Amino acid sequence: MANPKSKAMLAAGAVLCFAAGAYSVNHLSAWLGTGAKAVSSDANAKADTADVKTGSVGGVPSVQLNDKQLSTVKVEVVGESEFPVERSAVGSIDFNEDMTLQVFSPYQGRILELFAKVGDDVTKGQVLFTIDSPDLLTAGSTLISSAGVHELTTRALTRLKMLYESRAIAQKDLEQAVSDQQTAEGALKAARDAVRIFGKTESEVDAIIRERKADSRLVVKSPISGRVTARAAAPGLFVQPGNAPAPFSVADTATMWMLANVAESDVPAVRLGQEVKVSVAAYPNKVFEGRISTINSTVDASTRRMLIRSEIDDPEHELRSGMFARFVIRTGDPIRSPAVPLGGVVREGDGTMTVWVTTDRRRFSQRTVTVGTQKDGMRQILGGVKPGELVATDGAVFLSNMLAIGQAGG
Repeated sequence: MANPKSKAMLAAGAVLCFAAGAYSVNHLSAWLGTGAKAVSSDANAKADTADVKTGSVGGVPSVQLNDKQLSTVKVEVVGESEFPVERSAVGSIDFNEDMTLQVFSPYQGRILELFAKVGDDVTKGQVLFTIDSPDLLTAGSTLISSAGVHELTTRALTRLKMLYESRAIAQKDLEQAVSDQQTAEGALKAARDAVRIFGKTESEVDAIIRERKADSRLVVKSPISGRVTARAAAPGLFVQPGNAPAPFSVADTATMWMLANVAESDVPAVRLGQEVKVSVAAYPNKVFEGRISTINSTVDASTRRMLIRSEIDDPEHELRSGMFARFVIRTGDPIRSPAVPLGGVVREGDGTMTVWVTTDRRRFSQRTVTVGTQKDGMRQILGGVKPGELVATDGAVFLSNMLAIGQAGG
């Protein structure tokens, strides 16, 4: 195993190779007259390590910069920001099954015409398909017959009233005519109601009586406004009430479901009614809002996750079933914590997170911190620095590089 001195020599060699390569590329660029820079001025500043001073203060690694190097570092005061207490997970979008209806024909018959296809947005009362219904034909024929009987008995009653006034018939004959006319009137009303059950309007019922022509064409309309999510209908297909599959399925897409699996460790933080914010790849700059509506009662034994369902508002009908979604659940009130700009926190090679603290804006000490979430370009600091301390923001990576170079040179 290589000793620490060998590791330092290897690191120094890598830095020198990088600097030599940068010089060669810059020299070639200038010779070609293009004016292009192979490396940025910031990289050149990083390569200028002649006056770098590294050491330690109380066992803490530190770097002291010269005036030229100081121009690459920005120092800011550690402030405080509010960070939300949230849990995140991934899931998928689905139709709101509570608002999805299977549209069957109320009577049997063969499909004549189709007026919608999968993906179409329909309104309540819009025609989806028509069928040739023998039941409607029977009801129409009964209506025509009842209308004829009613007309006949009404004329007979009118005539018998005139005869009764002239004492040409007995009173019992008039009373029989009145009874026959009332019976015919009741039968006609029942026949009209029977046709209206099939969705016919009053004007259409009157047209059947007037034209003496029964219409077997039954119109099936959408019971809600929404989107056609499935269609099993085809012209000539014989359909019956309640026989699956339904000719059409219509879903109200004003709200959608998001199905997600949360980690078992997050289960205590999840409650019904909690607000969720959802994002999908199709609309990267848009956030959809909703609430948790269902929490499963079991945890999957293989994945150690629990299924939750949220209702997501989608008034513009942008979400599609099957979309991959990422969501965040707010599980508590925001917490006020120390905050450092993202550029001021460095992930070191061993995975630790560090910041560079200074008191005189010239000598910087490396300090390990515990980080939390991030918001609006700021990183939450859970431990390691306090509000009011000075830290390097822009150029923090530069300081870590300078420390590595100084240690390699030592």
